[in-house]
This record gives sequence, C-alpha cells and structure tokens, in this order.
Amino acid sequence: MRQKISLALLFLALTGTANGTPAHSPWPGGIGLIRIDGDARPVVTVAGQRALVLADEDGWIAVIGIPLDQDAASPLEIDIVAPGAAARTLTIDLGEADYRVQRLNVDRKYVDLEEEALARVLAEREVIDSALTNWRDQEQPDLDLDIPVPGRRSSSFGSRRVFNDQPRSPHKGMDIAAVTGTPVLAPAAGVVTATGDFYFNGNTVILDHGQGFVSLYCHLSEIAVDQGATIGAGDELGKVGATGRVTGAHLHFATYLNGTAVDPALLLAE
Repeated sequence: MRQKISLALLFLALTGTANGTPAHSPWPGGIGLIRIDGDARPVVTVAGQRALVLADEDGWIAVIGIPLDQDAASPLEIDIVAPGAAARTLTIDLGEADYRVQRLNVDRKYVDLEEEALARVLAEREVIDSALTNWRDQEQPDLDLDIPVPGRRSSSFGSRRVFNDQPRSPHKGMDIAAVTGTPVLAPAAGVVTATGDFYFNGNTVILDHGQGFVSLYCHLSEIAVDQGATIGAGDELGKVGATGRVTGAHLHFATYLNGTAVDPALLLAE
C-alpha cells in the first residue's frame, strides 16, 4: 500500500548545500527539494519521470523540476521508493509565479507553418524530447552552473509569448544577447546527446549532465561538438548566432530536470 503524506513533514528547508544544490523554489518552472532518510539511494519519480537524487551527509536530497504548466493551486505529487521502506507519495504545495507577456514579430513562416514545415517540426520534436528526457546514471551531477556566454539577458524564463499577435507556448529558457561568433562554453561537464539544425531552434546542442539533468543551447552560428562526445566544464560547444526563429543574435539557454524545463537562473553560480 502506498503511503501518502504531506511534504511539510519532510520538506528540506535549505537555501542550498555545499554540493551546489539550488534553493527550494516551489512554483511552476521552479525547483523543489526534498530530504529523504536512509542508507540506500531512493528512486524518485514525478509523473512517471525519474528525478535527480543527491547524496549528502544527512542522507539524500531529491531535486525536483516543477512543470511550467503545473497549476499552482494543485499540489505536485512525487513518488518515492526506497529499499526496505514502504512506497510514499509526497505533495509539494506551490506558490504562484509572475511571468510577463512578451510580444515578438518574426518571419511569418515560423508562425503559420506550411505542411512540410509542420512535418519537419514534429519529427524534430521527437529527437529533442528524447534527449531532454534521457536518463544517464551519474553519482553527483554538478548543479552549480557557470553562465555559458557573457551578455545581457534579453528574455527571461517563463515569458508568455505572442508571435505576430498569435499566442504560443511559454518561453522555456533564458535568452542572452551576444555578438554572433561569441564562444558558448559548457557550464558543467556532460555528454552531448543531440546536435542539429532544427526548424525553430536553429543550430542546437543538447548536453546531458546525468540523472535527468539536461541543458540546451540554441540558435548557434556554429556547432563545435559531435553527438556522443564527453564534454568538460568550460569546453566550447559552439558560437552564438541567429539561426532558427529569432529576432537577433543571442543564445537560448535552457535547463531541464526530470524532463521539465526549469528557470536556468536558479542554477547559476553567484
């Protein structure tokens, strides 16, 4: 029988740990932290997607990506299975997130898609989704990220986007304005799980940091890595560009936990 309890009993009231664990930020697009006792590493899942678990001196910390489209009025359910213990379902109570509306004008072909373009987008979506939801065992992924490129943050995570007066999906990353050709550096070590020239994202690199923690780099003018390559922190991934659906040269930088986009600003080192 599953045991369902309130997260208030196990809530990790931390602002971060020595392992670079981010602060608890319980809102749509944020990150939830849960303290879990026990000697053996637990398996934690959210909507069937496995979540990252870090070891620390007091046990384990589950680092949960909260979906951007999660209704803040509905608690987020997290399932925990640990060796020798009853399965538990925890709930995280969420607060509201205040994301602004952003209106943009782009080439019409990126808003009113022709049949051929739509077929391409759907095929590319499968490749991208597979990389963003990939699970690769990694003992202690580094969650304390360096900024991948210096520059002005031209668009924030979570913006409710309207292209050519037509509402579209919220912005699932951080846009950093920079000159075309500026090197984009890996903010942490990982494995390249996908590269390509995608319809909306342009030249793209997807980097798997382990345990469902994935980062995404879009609109590059050049790609400097190959799929399957092992990358160190600070290695060049490519160069800033203006490929795909853009209004100017910039890097679209996105981070994912348990298959869901979370605000990259919550993971950047101070």
